[in-house]
Amino acid sequence: MFDLRPVGYVIGLLVAALGASMLVPMALDLIAGNGHWPAFLESAILSGLVGGLTAIACANGVGDRLNIQQTFLLTTGVWLALPVFAALPFVFGATEARYVDAFFEAMSGLTTTGSTVFTGLETLPPGLLLWRGMMQWFGGVGIIVVAMVFLPELRIGGMQIFRSEGFDTIGKILPRATQIASRISVIYLGLTGACALTYLILGMTGFDAVVHAMTTVATGGFANSDASFGAFPAAMEYAATLFMLLAALPFVRYVQLVAGTARPLLHDPQVRAFFATVAVIVLIIATWKMIAIDTPGEESLRKSLFNTVSIITGTGYASADYMLWGAFPVVVLFFAGLIGGCAGSTACSIKVFRYQLLIASIVAQIRRIHSPHGMFTPRYGGKPVTEDVLSSVMAFFVMFTVSLGILSVLLALTGLDFITSVSGAATALGNIGPGLGDQIGPAGNFAGLNDTAKWILSAAMLIGRLELMVVFALFTVRFWRA
Repeated sequence: MFDLRPVGYVIGLLVAALGASMLVPMALDLIAGNGHWPAFLESAILSGLVGGLTAIACANGVGDRLNIQQTFLLTTGVWLALPVFAALPFVFGATEARYVDAFFEAMSGLTTTGSTVFTGLETLPPGLLLWRGMMQWFGGVGIIVVAMVFLPELRIGGMQIFRSEGFDTIGKILPRATQIASRISVIYLGLTGACALTYLILGMTGFDAVVHAMTTVATGGFANSDASFGAFPAAMEYAATLFMLLAALPFVRYVQLVAGTARPLLHDPQVRAFFATVAVIVLIIATWKMIAIDTPGEESLRKSLFNTVSIITGTGYASADYMLWGAFPVVVLFFAGLIGGCAGSTACSIKVFRYQLLIASIVAQIRRIHSPHGMFTPRYGGKPVTEDVLSSVMAFFVMFTVSLGILSVLLALTGLDFITSVSGAATALGNIGPGLGDQIGPAGNFAGLNDTAKWILSAAMLIGRLELMVVFALFTVRFWRA
C-alpha cells in the first residue's frame, strides 16, 4: 500500500484555502447588512479546521515527488473533496438547500459545468452569487493547471502529445511546471480583469461585471439572473462571445505570446480547427434562423453566434431558448457541445484535437486499404503521431461513448424520459451546462430531478472534468496493487 499522506496533505491545504476564500463573500454580505454573512463564517471555520487538521496530520509524509498512484489519487481527490465543503454555504445560507442540491451546485460550479438547481437567482444575497462565480473561477484555472501539468504526464486521452507541444517549447523560458502554472494564473487573472472592465463599460453594474467575468473566462456559465444573458443588452452578447472564445484557446499559447512568440498560437492546428468549426456551425444555424423562422439578419447572427460559442466551449450561458428554433438547430447544438474547445483551456468536452487525431487515423487507415503495401502514418501539425497517442485517443472515445450510454441508462432507471436522460448525461459528462427538453433545457434547470439523478450527474461532472481515465483508473485492481 502506497503512502497516502502526501495526497492528504495537499488536499487538506486546498480545503483550508477554500475555507479562507469564503471570507470574501462573507465580507460582501456583512457590508450589505443583509444578515446572511454567518453562513459563510460557519462554512469557513468548518472547512479551515478540517482542511488544516488534515494537512497537519499528513505533513510528516510529504516527499519531493509524487508517484503515479499518488498523482491519480490527488487529481481525483481534490475535485471530490472541494465540492464537499464548497456546498456548505448553500446549506447554511439563504437557499437552505438540502445537501444533495448544494453538492450538485458546488460540483457544477467547480467543474465549470454551469448546470444549476436554483431559481430566483435575482433574489439571492450577493454573497451567494459571488460564491457561485468564485467556484467557477477557481475551477477554471484549476483545470488548466491539471490539463497542462498532470494529464500529459498521466498519458490521458492523447494529452501526452502536448508535452512536446507545450512544455518542451517553453521549457527554455520557464524550466519548471510550477512556473508555467503561475504564468498561466497571471494570464487568467488578466483575462478576467479585461472581461470585467468590458462588461462594466457596456453597462453592467460593477458586481454583475465581476461575477460574469469570472464565469465567462472560466467558461462556467453561472449567471446572476434566471434569464442568463437574456437579461442584458445585445452588445453584452458580442463581448461575452469574444471572451468565451479567448478562454477556449490553449493558455500555454498565451504564455508563449507574452514571451514574444506569436507563431505557436497562430499556427496551432487545434486553434485553426476550433475557429473553423465555430464559423461553420454559426453560419448553418444563422442561415436556418433567417430562412426557416424568418429572424432578422443581425439578430439571427448574434443569437446563433452567442449560443453556439456558449455551447461548444461548455460555458452554458443562454440568451434565448433555442429549443424554440426547431429540431435541426437543436440537434446541431447538441453535437456541437460534444466537440468542445482546445486542450489546455477552460473549455470542456471531448476537445478539438482528439477529433483531428481521429480523422487523421481514419484517413491513414483508408489509404492503407487502398494501398496495402504503403506506409501511411497519421500526422498532427505536420508531425507523425505515435501509436501510444492514437491508442489513448481511441480509448478515450470508446470510454466516453460507453460512459454516455451507461449514464443515460442509469438516469432513465430513475424515471427520467429519454431526452432528459441522454442530454443530461451528455451535458454532465461534457461539462456543458444546459441539456435538452423543457425540464433541463436552456429555459429550465435541474431542480426538478430526483435525488438519485442529481448524484449520478454530479459523479458524471467529476468524471468528465478529469478526462474520464483519471477516475476510472482508480477502480482497477492493478492500480491498487502497483
